[in-house]
Amino acid sequence: MSDLEKKIEALLFVAGEPMSPEKLSKLLKKDKEEIKKALGTLGDNLLERGIRVSRNNNEYILITAPELSGAVEDYMKEELGEDLSRATLETLAVIVYKGSLSRAKIDYIRGVNSSFTVRNLMIRGLVERKPDPDDSRSWLYSPSFDFLKYMGIERIENLAGYEDFKKEMDELLKREIKEEE
Repeated sequence: MSDLEKKIEALLFVAGEPMSPEKLSKLLKKDKEEIKKALGTLGDNLLERGIRVSRNNNEYILITAPELSGAVEDYMKEELGEDLSRATLETLAVIVYKGSLSRAKIDYIRGVNSSFTVRNLMIRGLVERKPDPDDSRSWLYSPSFDFLKYMGIERIENLAGYEDFKKEMDELLKREIKEEE
């Protein structure tokens, strides 16, 4: 496996969302045709593995190998049947109290990759995603109506301590940004 294929695989894994050859080209500073060729070779190399490269229109994503769907389905049923984990609750709190934000922003706030956790919240119907009006290549995540129903509230602002917690989170983020500068 070439160095370029490894980098593409890593980016697709970390992104957890479809990526276009143009975006990969920009990120890796490689020609778009070279990226497409590497995506094809990566797809061939993964045929005997547990994941595959899937293409839809002009976007690529890593998916589970179809023949392993039973094992994955069993895992997902068990995972979704249990109470929310600490990581899932933390991610949900970030989305609820910070408002609509990208997965990259969620990852930044939490300090870890949150793609599986966000996907878990979406499957449970607690979070929804909408296209980002400022960047057509990304999504914004926000609490769903099902979340509001589940919590028994009409608006997100009706959560107990919402204003205080939101203010604390905003101040924390401002401090972290200043420290990084």
